[in-house]
Parts: sequence; structure tokens; C-alpha cells
Amino acid sequence: MGYGSPAAMDRWIASWPWRVADGREREQAFSPGLPPLLRIFAGNLGFNKMNIAWIYLLLAGLCEIGWAFGLKYSEGFTKLGVSVVTVFVMILSFVLLSQAMKHLPLGTAYAIWTGIGAAGTAILGIVFLNEPRDAMRIFCIALIIAGVIGLKLFSGAK
Repeated sequence: MGYGSPAAMDRWIASWPWRVADGREREQAFSPGLPPLLRIFAGNLGFNKMNIAWIYLLLAGLCEIGWAFGLKYSEGFTKLGVSVVTVFVMILSFVLLSQAMKHLPLGTAYAIWTGIGAAGTAILGIVFLNEPRDAMRIFCIALIIAGVIGLKLFSGAK
């Protein structure tokens, strides 16, 4: 029996008798947008679709940091290689954000995504690009980080 197509892989996974901890069928517990192999690993590690959404959001925020740096090093999209990577990481960031927004509130997801990107880019700019490191700037970055943590803690998304 071949599993060459995603539909065949989905049927194969659905045929497994395993159930998740709360008794629901395995395929009901995970985002249908997940690739089949990621669904297998997520289920074995005890992740549910809400946890996966937070992971997507974290990865989207990290990608935002990456494409912000890419914009700096592409020099106005004049360097082809860096520009291509930057656009790819931008698209990946938006795709991951859209996957997270399937299960998280819009305002929470967007604010956390931009907060991770803003704080992360500012911190890496200080560390790697010798950007100003005065106390007020560090304090403001800490406020962004506190806001991101607060939004996660009080989002109501469990």
C-alpha cells in the first residue's frame, strides 16, 4: 500500500486506533492544516491544536525578525540572493501567522507577532549591529516583552 499522496497519508493516520488523552479521535485533536508527519509527532508529544497555534505564532515572530534583518542586508532589494531569502522568510512568516490565527484571537496573535518581531529585532540590533543601548531603550524593549507575555497569559486562548 503506497502513501504517495497526502490524502492516502491522511487515511493511513486516521486508521490508527489511538486516541488522545481526552478520548477524542486523534484526527480531531490536531489542525487539519498540519502536514501528516507533523500531526504524528505533535500527537505523540501531547500537543493539541491550540499548542500548535502558539508554536506557529512563535515561529512566525522569529521569521519576522529574520526578514527585518534581511531588509537591512538586502540594501533596498539590490542584492538578489539576500532579497530572495528575505521575501521567502516574509512569506513564511505570514503563512505561519495565518495558521496561528485559525485558533487564536486576531488581536492577540497580531500583537504578539509584531511584539516578538519588534523586541527581537531591537535586541539583535543592539547585540550585532551596535545600535544604541541606553537605559530608556532597554526599558522600552522590556515593556514590549512584558506586553507579549501579558497577552499570552491573558488571551483567554487555552
